[in-house]
Amino acid sequence: MAAAGAEVTLAVRNTTAGEAVAEAIEKSTEGIRPRVVRLDLADRTSVTRLVHAWNGPLHLLINNAGVVTGGLERTHDGWELQFATNHLGHFALATGLHDALALGAADRDGARIVSVSSTAHMRSGIDFDDLHFERRGYDPQIAYAQSKTANSLFAVEATRLWASDGIVVNAVNPGGIATGLQRNFTPEQKESLAAAEAAGVFTYKTVEQGAATSIVAAVTPEFARSGGHYLDDAQEAYTVPNDADLAQHPHGVKEWALDPAIAKRLWSVSAQLLRA
Repeated sequence: MAAAGAEVTLAVRNTTAGEAVAEAIEKSTEGIRPRVVRLDLADRTSVTRLVHAWNGPLHLLINNAGVVTGGLERTHDGWELQFATNHLGHFALATGLHDALALGAADRDGARIVSVSSTAHMRSGIDFDDLHFERRGYDPQIAYAQSKTANSLFAVEATRLWASDGIVVNAVNPGGIATGLQRNFTPEQKESLAAAEAAGVFTYKTVEQGAATSIVAAVTPEFARSGGHYLDDAQEAYTVPNDADLAQHPHGVKEWALDPAIAKRLWSVSAQLLRA
């Protein structure tokens, strides 16, 4: 995107790592260096600080951050960390930048948000009775799955609410990629991942291959005015029943991740949590 002329901002938790990436981009593009700003999606103050500091229109927001935990961790607000970071942090960021996106939409005939989900969403819908695992036993894989379902549902409801402002949102599944996301995996999580790979649920992609579906949602003409979709392997995924087996449907999207009523409820609950 930088090489194509976009003004890119890397919003990262570790600015030292971010500057290293910016330097690599600068070298590869012969002088185009992205801006690096600090953002910790698990910290509401950090999100608010970035939103208040943003100046001018925004044409594209890629909600790419994600965290996987090996056990139960909570934020200062008492929220389960994976749901708080992967969904609520992105929700707060996107809603906080809505006006900038609307300006971008008016400026460039539309603005887009890319919400990065995962095949993991197939493991769990949204448990509204216990979002933060205060009563049920904690399973980090179920917690991650719930947050990834939330990423898809955000695309559905945000598009419904914001399409009239020229803003559309689509969810994407980048696929299985070996990155720092797996650094906190427990042995059980690693075994589960290896079993899924052996069963053909996924094949590891390179980082570039994983980013490809995000790029499709971000810039291709067919998604300029169309949102609320779930993309997989650079195209819209087919919908499968909620009781479908993951091994048999590794590339679909479950009904619960696109359900408008669930998406509307999740939006309301998320907004209420952030107002507390």
